[in-house]
Amino acid sequence: MTQRPGFGAGLAAALLAVVIWGVQFPVAKDAFAQIDPFHITAIRYLVGTLALLPLVLWREGLQVLRYEGRFASATLHGLIGMCGSPMLVFWGLAHTRPEHTAIIVSTQPVLTALAEWLVRGRRPTRATLLCLLAAVLGAITVITKWDLALVLSPGELKGDLLALGGAICWVSYTLSAERYPAWSSVKFTTLTLIPGTIATLCIVAWSDFNGWLVLPSMLQLQAAGPELVYLSFIGVLVAMLAWNAGLARIGALNAMLLLCLFPVITFAVRYAQGQRFTALELAGAALVVGALAVNNLYQRRLASQARADFSEEVKK
Repeated sequence: MTQRPGFGAGLAAALLAVVIWGVQFPVAKDAFAQIDPFHITAIRYLVGTLALLPLVLWREGLQVLRYEGRFASATLHGLIGMCGSPMLVFWGLAHTRPEHTAIIVSTQPVLTALAEWLVRGRRPTRATLLCLLAAVLGAITVITKWDLALVLSPGELKGDLLALGGAICWVSYTLSAERYPAWSSVKFTTLTLIPGTIATLCIVAWSDFNGWLVLPSMLQLQAAGPELVYLSFIGVLVAMLAWNAGLARIGALNAMLLLCLFPVITFAVRYAQGQRFTALELAGAALVVGALAVNNLYQRRLASQARADFSEEVKK
């Protein structure tokens, strides 16, 4: 199969985004020592949105801000994907380990396939179901290490469940993109990011007003400055632009295969930070990454076969 123009550059861009996201959870976990996850989420999305909007307007023009009669639905999906998902994931991360969160988030293809089956009746193939089962088994192994005491541990279990809720929100958001076929990915991202960011700011401001959260001091902001720069500019702006650029050049299947490396990066960073993993944790992580990669390669084969069958039909 011939490669698309700019394939090498697209591969590098997508890989850059994956590395950024893999590093993001350990960085965020360090930042929580100074600032709570809710204020960090609000800061990163406010900064990311303000930085992204001028670039989007320069590239797409003012028409990118027109909701075309779909303000209510786009706002709802923005609240789910751009507010609920990051808040729940970071809230969960505050109670659990970065490697747990990375594994849970990396199983989003599993959750997507299940959602497609349950909501739209698109049953996965038997091979895909086996891969999904293996990925779930690997995730359970990493999180619980098959130790009942860890399974019943209220702290980490709460964090893992919150992160899972955030992953489910993101799957719902991703599937909702199909409802906007006339919108480009940039337009859909922008028009859902704006209400998601506004909602996040309102929730945090209301929580500060009622005393549920404490507004970070200037000293805390300065102490967490490097992490905030990474999470806001690099984690949101650079990663999003790199991912979209890579996706356009290498295609969804290649991009999703690279995304399987996401938990590998997180585990490597955590190891560099001094965290040591048991054999069960490593085996579980390898099972998740391997299952997702095998399923991706299988989907690639199906797509190639479908193209070949279509070409034969055209020739006839």
